[in-house]
Amino acid sequence: MKATNKKKSEGYSSPYDFEGRIPLSQAIPLGLQHVMAMFIGNLTPLIIVMGVCGLTADAGFGELRTALLQNAMIIAGVVTLVQMFSIGPVGGKVPIVMGTSSGFLGVLNNTVAACGGGILAYGAIMGACIVGGIFESVLGAFLKPLRKFFPPIVTGSVVIAIGLSLLGVGINYFCGGSGKADYGSLPNLFLGFVVLVVIVLLKHFAPQKSILSSSAILFGILAGYVVAIIMTLTLPHTGIDADGVQYTYSWVVDFAQVKNAAWIAVPSFIGFGALSDVKITFQASAIIPIGIMFIVTAIETVGDISACIEGGMDREATDSELSGGVICDGLGSAFAALFGVLPNTSFSQNVGLVSLTKVVNRFAISMGAIFLILCGFCPKIGALMSIMPQSVLGGAAVMMFASILISGIQLITKHPIGSREITIISVAIGLGYGLGATTGATAHLPYYVQLIFGGSGIVPCSLAAIILNIVLPKESKPVREMWELEDK
Repeated sequence: MKATNKKKSEGYSSPYDFEGRIPLSQAIPLGLQHVMAMFIGNLTPLIIVMGVCGLTADAGFGELRTALLQNAMIIAGVVTLVQMFSIGPVGGKVPIVMGTSSGFLGVLNNTVAACGGGILAYGAIMGACIVGGIFESVLGAFLKPLRKFFPPIVTGSVVIAIGLSLLGVGINYFCGGSGKADYGSLPNLFLGFVVLVVIVLLKHFAPQKSILSSSAILFGILAGYVVAIIMTLTLPHTGIDADGVQYTYSWVVDFAQVKNAAWIAVPSFIGFGALSDVKITFQASAIIPIGIMFIVTAIETVGDISACIEGGMDREATDSELSGGVICDGLGSAFAALFGVLPNTSFSQNVGLVSLTKVVNRFAISMGAIFLILCGFCPKIGALMSIMPQSVLGGAAVMMFASILISGIQLITKHPIGSREITIISVAIGLGYGLGATTGATAHLPYYVQLIFGGSGIVPCSLAAIILNIVLPKESKPVREMWELEDK
């Protein structure tokens, strides 16, 4: 009690207060939790797109690849700070962490093929991201009059769809990473369970207001990382697949990448320095499909912000929070393109972390954003983070992603649920999400229809919920009354 009073007298407040100031000793680990949750996800889309474009180290683009990954960390940190503190109308002042979006991967792969591949296709993608980002920011500016189309029953359905779409991602991490030769192996599952057990134990058995409890995700991931290093030092590193080919286990921690990384590196602007070969071009074949995806990501950002505010602050998001958040999403993506980085959007992983821990303090989260910027200027730190086994992150991801689902349920249950609400939720989640998330369900539809409705299922779920909310009569019997009538 005396320690608490001392902190209050020094001007400190709670980590559960958005605008409060907390000690650095508390803010740093709470911020690092967010970095751990999104670090690999922030770099992976960029690595994939560079590979599709043929910008590989073997092809002589090693320096370019390093510079782009460096910029991805810096941009994520900068745009996160803008989202939390805002610059005029840009930024919703919400505890959202921004990062490189994986939602654009499908359309970017097709765009690369349409633009002929290579460094020219990458420049066309950057030009399209600038146009699309500005377009999304305009949508955000006019979001207030559109707010009536996003009541809790709609945003709740969207948030549930986001949570559902991430559950598979979390399990893939837990099992070692999709496509890995030892996917689902006992060591990978063991590491995931170590992290999960440590988080649960600290969250519910450590003193509730202690750093161990509030930073349970961080300590769980660190515990898993240490166990992975011990396993690397004591167990064999390679196995043989069914074809007799030798491979390295995905849980092995390889410090060679850290050893080879530089201590200090200055970021490059597109067209200059290490990025001098990348030239921004504007091609309709890239702008149209990527522009459509920016509409999709605006809807997802509305859902992410709604889930974050509901899960972390127990209230609905305001018009200014949603509008500023979407504007930041768009202009942040356009700004990222100037540094050769893919669109920066709200990270659902970190929304799950906020919902799980209830820590919304922007000073704490800004420590994570600053750490990302430092990683960009010091590649050795970034390398240390990037070699962490995916199964370690998976132990935390399964809880964080499921907590987004819970936030969606909280949103739709804020008001009485009647037959009308049940119909909206059932159709939106059942048809919308099911159609979008099932591979091949839209394979025979036109390309742009596949682009909008295929993949995550978030967009078809959103459209179904919005349309039904407009069309269905407003009055409906509460579920309890319906049951009572049936009993009689």
